[in-house]
This record gives sequence, C-alpha cells and structure tokens, in this order.
Amino acid sequence: MDTYIKFFDRTGIADIPVVGGKNASLGEMYNRLSSQGIAVPYGFATTAPAFRLFLMENGLDHKLRELLHTLDRENYTNLRDIGSRARQYILEAAFPEKLSDAIIEAYSGLCERETAEVAVRSSATAEDLPEASFAGMHDTFLNIKGEKNVLKAAKRCFASLYTDRAIKYREDKGFKHEEVALSVGIQKMVRADKGCSGVGFTVDPESGFDRVVLLSGVWGLGENMVQGTVNPDDFYVFKPALKKGYNAIIRKELGSKDKTMIYTDTDHHVATINTDTPKDKQETFVLSDEEIHRLARWAVIIEEHYGKPMDIEWAKDGLTHQLFIIQARPETVHRSDTGTFFREYHISGKGKTLTSGNAIGHKIVHGTVRLLPSPADAGKLSAGDIIVTGSITPDWDPLLKSVSAIVTNKGGRTSHAAIVSRELGIPAIVGCMDATRVLTEGAKVTISCAEGNTGYVYEDEIPFTAKDIDLSRIKMPKTEAKLILSDPGTAFRLAAYPHKGVGLLRMEFIITHQIKIHPMALVDSGKITDKATRTSIEELTRGYKRKEAYFIDRLAQGIATICAAFYPEEVIVRLSDFKSNEYANLIGGQYFEPVEENPMLGFRGASRYYNEAYREAFKLECEAIRKVRSEMGFHHLKVMVPFCRTPEEGRNVIRLMAENGLAQGKEDLEIYTMIEIPSNVILAEEFARIFDGFSIGSNDLTQLVLGIDRDSELVSNLFDENNRAVKMMITSVIGAAQKAGIKTGLCGQAPSDFPEFAAFLVESGIDSISFNPDALLTGIENMRKAEDHILRVSSGQP
Repeated sequence: MDTYIKFFDRTGIADIPVVGGKNASLGEMYNRLSSQGIAVPYGFATTAPAFRLFLMENGLDHKLRELLHTLDRENYTNLRDIGSRARQYILEAAFPEKLSDAIIEAYSGLCERETAEVAVRSSATAEDLPEASFAGMHDTFLNIKGEKNVLKAAKRCFASLYTDRAIKYREDKGFKHEEVALSVGIQKMVRADKGCSGVGFTVDPESGFDRVVLLSGVWGLGENMVQGTVNPDDFYVFKPALKKGYNAIIRKELGSKDKTMIYTDTDHHVATINTDTPKDKQETFVLSDEEIHRLARWAVIIEEHYGKPMDIEWAKDGLTHQLFIIQARPETVHRSDTGTFFREYHISGKGKTLTSGNAIGHKIVHGTVRLLPSPADAGKLSAGDIIVTGSITPDWDPLLKSVSAIVTNKGGRTSHAAIVSRELGIPAIVGCMDATRVLTEGAKVTISCAEGNTGYVYEDEIPFTAKDIDLSRIKMPKTEAKLILSDPGTAFRLAAYPHKGVGLLRMEFIITHQIKIHPMALVDSGKITDKATRTSIEELTRGYKRKEAYFIDRLAQGIATICAAFYPEEVIVRLSDFKSNEYANLIGGQYFEPVEENPMLGFRGASRYYNEAYREAFKLECEAIRKVRSEMGFHHLKVMVPFCRTPEEGRNVIRLMAENGLAQGKEDLEIYTMIEIPSNVILAEEFARIFDGFSIGSNDLTQLVLGIDRDSELVSNLFDENNRAVKMMITSVIGAAQKAGIKTGLCGQAPSDFPEFAAFLVESGIDSISFNPDALLTGIENMRKAEDHILRVSSGQP
C-alpha cells in the first residue's frame, strides 16, 4: 500500500517529495512529538506516484502540459480560462481502480468500527519549502463522511493543483507545473465547528521578533479568520517566561468574532454556513489562559524540533474539548532576515484620517483608491493602485503583486490579506470596518503603517521619508544609550535597534489609547451621571465583572509587551504623570479632576498618589506593575516616581507602594525618581538616600530653573537646555548621585539635537542617556564623538 498510501505513523519530514510539505509535517509531528504531549489527529496521505498514476491512466499529463503551454505568461489574460479547463479535465477523469481501492481500504482502517468524519486536505509536493509557501493555494474539505464522498473530495483536491492562484504562484516562483504533484491528506475530523480554531506563529509576523508566540482564534471553523470575515482574538505569549513557568501571556486582544462558521448537517454533500455568534460568546475569549499556555508550549516544541520559525494551525474539538495541531509549516516572511538592515519610514505630517485598522508591515505609500467588490473587477486596476474591499481570499492573489497597498473592512493580523501582504512586501490595513463606505473611488490617499499597531488612511498625499539603516555598522558608546517609549505597538520592531534598554516608559500612552477611561471612573462609577459616558465605559469593559480589573489588565499588558521586547535589559516605567487637564480628557475624567489655572505646576506626579482624590486609582497602577513583575516574571522592570517635590513626599509614595505589593528591594525592585525640580537638585543627597537612582527630566528642569513656561510660544526662544544655570544643576545632581553610589540618566531631546550637550553629559559622567526612537541613532553618534574626544584629550592628542 505504501506505493499509493502512507499512514502518518510511517511518514516523516523526509517524505516531502512523496506526500508534500503539509502531510510530511503531520506525519513528522505524529511520530516525533506525540511523546511530548502534542496531539495530532491520525490519518494517511496519498502519494505523488498515486497522483502521477491518476494523470497517466487518464492521459492528462500530456493534455495538461499542452494546455499550460498556451498560458499568456506576460499579462495572464487567459489564466482564468486555462485554470478552469485544467480543473475540469481532472474532475471528469476516473480514479484508477487500484488507487480508489487503496484510498477506501485506508479510510476503512481509519474509521475502525464506524463511518467517521474526516478532513481531506491538499498538500503539494513543492509545498512549504523554504522558498515557497503555497498558503491557501489548494483546497481543503472538512467533515467528509463515507467512501464515495471521500473519493469525491480527494479528486477535488487533485483539481485544486490548478486553481488560478496556484498556477500563477508556480509561475512566479519558477516551479515547473509538471514537476509538482498533489498529495491528499485524510485525517480524523476535529469538530472545530462546535469549538474553535485558529493559527499560531512562533515569531511576531510584523516585526520578526522571535521571543513571542502569537496565537489567533475564532469560534467555529478557521476559514472565517483566513478570509478575514471576522476579527479574531489575539494572544501574545513570551517564550522565556513560558519556559520559567510564569504567566507568559503578555497581551490579550478580544476580537469581535461576530460570525461562527459551522457545517451543514447532511450526508449528501458538505457545505458550511456562517451563523451569528451569540453576544456572550463574542465577548468571551476562545481560549482559557491554560489553553493559551498549552498551545504556546506546543508551538515552541514544534519550532525547536524543526529548528526554524513556524506557522501552525490548531483546532479545539467542541465535543471532546481536546486541542489539536492540524498543520505546521515554516514561516515564510522572516526566516531569512538578518536583523541588521531595514528601512525606516517617517510621515512628515498628519492629514485628515479617513479610516484606520490593523497595520500590516511598516511602510508608507501613496496611491489611488480602487473599490473592488471581487477579483472579477480586476479590469479597474492600474499598477500602484490601492485595493479597497471587504476582505481578501486566495482568489485575489494573482492581482496583488501590482498594487501598492491593501485596505479591507474585515480581517485580523493572521487573515489571508495580512499573510499575503507580508510575503509580497506591500503594506495593508485590515479590519477597518468602514473602508468601503468612507473611501472614495479614485481618491488620492496616503497609507501609513509606520505608526505602531494601528494603520491610518490619510486624505491626499502626505509627504514622508524613508531611510535605510544598517545596524551592523553602528558602534555603541560606553555611556548607555536607552530608548524613550510609550507605544507597545512599536516595541518589537524597535527592539532591533542598538540599545541598553528603556530609560523611560511613559504609561500615559497606554492609558490614553488602550484603556481610555479615567481610573477613578472605574473605582467610583456611581459618581458618573451622564448616560453616554456610562455606556462608553460599559462597552470598553465588557467581559470584566470587576471594572478595576480592566484597567489593571490593559496597563499590565502594555507594560509587559515593552518588557518582553527589551528583555533582559532594564525597563524603567514612570508612574502616571498626567496633569489634571489631561486626566479630565479621559472618559469620565471630568467627574474627578479639579480645574486648575496652571496644571503644569499643580496636582501632578507624586502628590497625586497619596492624595485621597487619587489614592484608590494609584492602587490600580501598583497592581498592574506588581502583576508584570511578580506574575509574569519581568524583574528587570524598575519604577520611577515623577515630579516628587520633597523627600517627605518620596517616602510617602514608597511606603504606599509597599502597601500595594511593590516593596522596594523585594524581587530586586528598584525605585527611581525624576530630577526635574530645583528642590531635587538642592536636596539631591537626601533624595539619594530614599531612591535607587535618578533620571533627569531636562524639559521640566529647564523650565523651572529658568522660569519659562515651555508651552508658551511667547518665550519659547528663551528655552535652552544649554543654559549655564541648567548645566550647573545637572552637573551638581550627577555628582551627588556618584557620591551616593547610585546611577543617573537623562531623558530628553537635547543630546541628539546638540552634540555639545551630549558631550557635556558624557564629560560629567552620566551613566545613561535616553532618546526618542527617531533621535536614537543621532544620539548614539553624538555620544561616541564625545567619548572619542575625551579619549583623545586624555591621551594628549589634538
């Protein structure tokens, strides 16, 4: 039987030429990884010789070769006709008796004592090689039952070797059509229609960051996710924490999942239908935390076994509640990346935002909007246009190589649109919800995927810059160069930059963009009388029985994402430093914030944390940070107290932090303070006895030393970090820190804007300088020049 059929327990990765990448991988995992707990449904595969026998006995090998010889390989004008005729040739042909008998015998053995439902999958013999993906190119048929239906599905798999997209893909990759065979995998059915299913990547598919596993899932069959019909749940799991036994889930994003794909219940033909997902299931994650961890562990085992990043498919049987791996193939986008060279995009301004969604890739492009309901409308496309549609399926693939970007209403980071756009290197914005409604046919727009996880469609052509960077050529200074970060969505990509960690993590961005609600509005919601405000809070916190947990989880996940990106280098998170007018802009904020004449010098920083008006909200901040450090294991996270006016205030905050699970020194917790008020400098020795380190905030320190409102345009010309009084303050505090044996850093723009300021800091003996991402490389260069100058002077060179 091995000539035409190979069962999984007799199949391995060496059998790719015989059963294709998909089936060879299933056999490999079944044989080699089951002992490590990975569950793979048992089955068998037809072989390449079986496919060639089918073609030969029906006279199709010559017939197909002649047909494909007539393909218009320049413009592919006849691709649809040739694909249709090739598939019809196969569907009208008959199985050789010895092949159909072998399939039926194997199916009967798989069924054991009763007729079983099976999945019938296509696996091309050139599939999943390092230079080819074939993702979504060939057909799969699910919930097949009975011998006749199995044979019918197998023949339809054979025919899918000649889908339009598969023909075009082989042409693009240089595969000879006659050298590629189709193996059919037949395995026991996982009833995901009554459970859930999804995909997983052992690297972040956007950045190539290799220390996370991304899992995505939907209720029912995974085709909804592939087609982009629904937005799935996403789960990011940090591999080092997973291996150490911590809670390794650093981010959970609840998808809408408004549709659930299930099978129609008939023995005569197999079909699927999309049903409305009940509201309570839409608001429930498809996997428990335990299941997320289990799937992530399986993904890591698979990656380590194959020795390369992997793209997996998983399913959960709704009847048995068992999890299974149903496919694993090499990840095709980032495997060959060296990690030392990339192109950095910066948008030069912001126009009117027309729509936004999940950003795929990091590019910015200009183009013309083409509203296309289906691939049949391809005649409207010109090179460089932007396809705007509801969702992208594999049928679109032949059109996508000529466009500059893709925008869809639906779809997540693991939809087919996202996967294909990454492979083609074109930006995409998926899951916009309203793109086909708000974008106008023929309009000129800017697509920006260079601003974090969210992609934006701007009106008109906004200028942008693109710069190629070879990180391997950057030499680091001895003085530590750190990053200033606020957006977790940029963290994995920025981790590729040269750095010594994060000197300032601003949590305000996370609160504003991911939480959106004033923390006291969650603690004391009874004060909120406005119906619209209450409705907004209810919508954002859906799925949380305790509304405070929403704030804790979202803040913890944002901080943890940045901690994971820069692990094991230190990350210093600054406690919230909104001014009262900024807090008031959060949902429900106006019910809890005073109206101040000068918020810059008012109720901000340390003074808030122990004040009764904010004390309960501060507990939520502490709980989020405690969760990141203690439950997730990110002990390299340090905490910084901003705008601490007096030593007494510092001691009050440290005492309150300890009461809320953040005791100084416990689990190596270090607590820093910002140096941004003249009193911090004057009493630096006393502050050094309280805190473990200093971070100089040059913007606030300059304005308070010089008495200049840095927000006032009238005196902005007088704002100068290079002023002698400011420098004397900085020199004084660095000296006090050195005397006390604690570290000092500086966060600000000046060291990158002014080489002489960087030189001053280095000469003063500062330990680290933190830069915004767009200033980091310039700052590093300025620091190196300063160190080289000091070295030359010390050695007597000019």
